[in-house]
Amino acid sequence: MTSALSSPLAQRLLRIPPAYYVFGALLLTLWLTRPQLFNPNVMGIFIRQVAPLGILVLGQLLVMRVRSIDLSGAGVILLVNYIISSGLFPNGTLAFYLFMSIGIGLSVGLVNGVLVGLRRSSAVIVTLATNIILIGVVQLLASGKPPGDVPGFLRDIYNSKVLNVPSAVIIWVVLTGVLSIFLSRTVYGRYVESVGENPTAAHFSGVPVARTVVTAHLLAGVMAGLAGLVQTSSIAVGSIRFGLDLPLNAVAATILGGVIFGRGDGGVWGPFFGVMSFAMLFIVMTTFGIQEPGKLIAQGSIILIAAIFYGLRS
Repeated sequence: MTSALSSPLAQRLLRIPPAYYVFGALLLTLWLTRPQLFNPNVMGIFIRQVAPLGILVLGQLLVMRVRSIDLSGAGVILLVNYIISSGLFPNGTLAFYLFMSIGIGLSVGLVNGVLVGLRRSSAVIVTLATNIILIGVVQLLASGKPPGDVPGFLRDIYNSKVLNVPSAVIIWVVLTGVLSIFLSRTVYGRYVESVGENPTAAHFSGVPVARTVVTAHLLAGVMAGLAGLVQTSSIAVGSIRFGLDLPLNAVAATILGGVIFGRGDGGVWGPFFGVMSFAMLFIVMTTFGIQEPGKLIAQGSIILIAAIFYGLRS
């Protein structure tokens, strides 16, 4: 067994993130059982539903590559949703809501980044505490009741298509491409790689480790704010509970895509296909009439398989 795993072919196969295998297996399953679902309109509807998660994953993979984590995404998304649906800004435009969402994300990301990157506090504790505070603030402002409806133009934008591709999916893919180029062709991208490999060595090599971590959390906050805007546009109503599972799903999709704390083997596109795997899983489970508990069990099993995969590769 050990010799088989140490062969050159096995090592090359083990270097491929599990997300690609899972996505391929689910795609094949759907093709063999429900080929009629391979319709651009049908697939677009399902993939569009995971676009907010995909955007959130972009921030998560960034902080995980600098050996950190961000669990505050749900609170950011919830706060964005509340402000948009509460009627506080009845004359708000798309530009206003966009900058408002980014501003909220930046503010939360700055708090997380300063405490984690400069004060060296535990990223899990800091971001989890931030998340709880934001959820509490929303519930306090809403007095336990869901706010009102979302402006209609946001829903119209969410439902719009460009060349038969949902706008939300285009936004997700474009952001993924931009982050991929940003990490591969900029000095900051090299800083991220250095900090992920060895923070101590990076520090003595002149890499601004603390600033790199703070910037990663700032960008993660921006992605959370954008995810909140897209998610709010998708449900078209206010809520004080939706999106609470997104941060953990983002961590799971990131790990499935080959990015583990400090290691970015899957790059940016590995986590992208991690999210796509969850989309395909949802389609397959729904097709076979499996309810939510079964979907959670299947999702957890896939993450467990990914953990075993990385154990074998080590």
